[in-house]
Amino acid sequence: MIELNGSHLTLKALHDIARNYTPVFISEQTKARILKARKVVRNLRQNNKAVYGINTGFGKLSNVMISQEKLHQLQSNLVRSHACGTGEPFSIDIVRAMMALRINALSKGYSGIRLVTLMLLIQLLNENIIPVVYTQGSLGASGDLVPLAHIALVLIGEGEVWYEGTIQNTKEVFDKCHIEALDALHAKEGLALINGTQAMVAVGALTLYDAYHLTYYSSLSGALSFEALNGITEAFDARVQDVRNQEGQIKIASVLRKLLEGSSNVVKQCPTRVQDAYSLRCMPQVHGASLDAFNFVHQKVVHEMNAVTDNPIIFPETNEAISAGNFHGQPVAMAFDFMKIALSELANISERRIERLVNPQLNSRYPAFLVKEMGLNSGFMIVQYAAASLVSENKVLAHPASVDSIPSSANQEDHVSMGTIAARHANMVLNNCQRVIALELFTACQALSIEGADKLSPALRKVYDHIRQHIPFITQDEVMYKHMNTMHQLLLKGALITNDIWEDLL
Repeated sequence: MIELNGSHLTLKALHDIARNYTPVFISEQTKARILKARKVVRNLRQNNKAVYGINTGFGKLSNVMISQEKLHQLQSNLVRSHACGTGEPFSIDIVRAMMALRINALSKGYSGIRLVTLMLLIQLLNENIIPVVYTQGSLGASGDLVPLAHIALVLIGEGEVWYEGTIQNTKEVFDKCHIEALDALHAKEGLALINGTQAMVAVGALTLYDAYHLTYYSSLSGALSFEALNGITEAFDARVQDVRNQEGQIKIASVLRKLLEGSSNVVKQCPTRVQDAYSLRCMPQVHGASLDAFNFVHQKVVHEMNAVTDNPIIFPETNEAISAGNFHGQPVAMAFDFMKIALSELANISERRIERLVNPQLNSRYPAFLVKEMGLNSGFMIVQYAAASLVSENKVLAHPASVDSIPSSANQEDHVSMGTIAARHANMVLNNCQRVIALELFTACQALSIEGADKLSPALRKVYDHIRQHIPFITQDEVMYKHMNTMHQLLLKGALITNDIWEDLL
């Protein structure tokens, strides 16, 4: 089990909760903090003084006082009215991550939620009864109001949930599982549940986790292409990297040296071979820059994963509720836009290596498009074509979402982050990049089957042999998409990772 206390959640732990269904719990110390903050809310609600989110309306209506007898209705109305998601549902792992992040944030003891409410959220996560949350509708400030409202809606027995692989009515599932919904959300609770950045962070964090794996695969596919094209190894010399003093570049070059160690395909500089094209010799610089970007995003994400991001914030020590703007997604919105660029570059340079493998004007080692009887057969011509399409799409998706803002709530919320759009687009870019890298692996193995497979380094020979167990050498034109999809699935399953080399990137 993983303890959630608001301070120590890691990217790996979030991944395990979201995808490996690791259960979560909170300690007695955490429960005491929650009860202490809740006591402050109870005191403030009995005061005739307006306190935002406790006895007032929301957004532009924050100057409207709400009577004591209607405070429960106020919070439930908030959740119902804000559950305005549209588009396709988020995947279950992303919603599980959202729930874990919200539990973690509420566990810090600055939100004033009731313990019974938080415990129900924990129960649903642990029993894998997952709210249906829609991908579109969030502006990213006041946080992720719309997607988080769909989670909160389930706590009062409304909306829909994923259960046993299908979407079902929440009340019906609760009855089946003998779960009692909350009779109502009490003062501050609706706002505590929906003000926050947990949707954008859930999407961005899981994308980041996969981005680290993609960085390794980029070096793996690049190394296979490097072997197929008889690359010059001096470009990866440790001394070259050290004088540049860029951490990511140093790590990538080290990984490439280990992958290529023992190869008879690679060559040394000589009068007839002085240097390779950038897509080969600049892999440490380009892949390394992306790795550095991911490390920057990682820092921002972990800080946000363990942050208080709702409003108002309850300070039990002074019995205060301070209304501010911690829900604004800008710190991670900009980071996720940066991640989109870093991901896109891994695919951009990969596609250039694919082109170098299939284009006879760029290499003289292989037949055009890596197939015999050119003209009769098109070979890998359209594999490169597909890769070019994906990288072009990425260039559109990589446009920063965080530079846009549309005022909402009658201009009370007059600057928004679009952070959830940034995170969603980063995930789309990741998916495209995974396919491009898979296409490079597919293409490089085809080239090496023509010439060079017997001279591969031991590390890359294992990768080549594993791929050949699932994908044959293409001797004449056949339906290619099935092989492309097989290669993509091998990548997603982590089947090609060499653990000792992979760990050098972490």
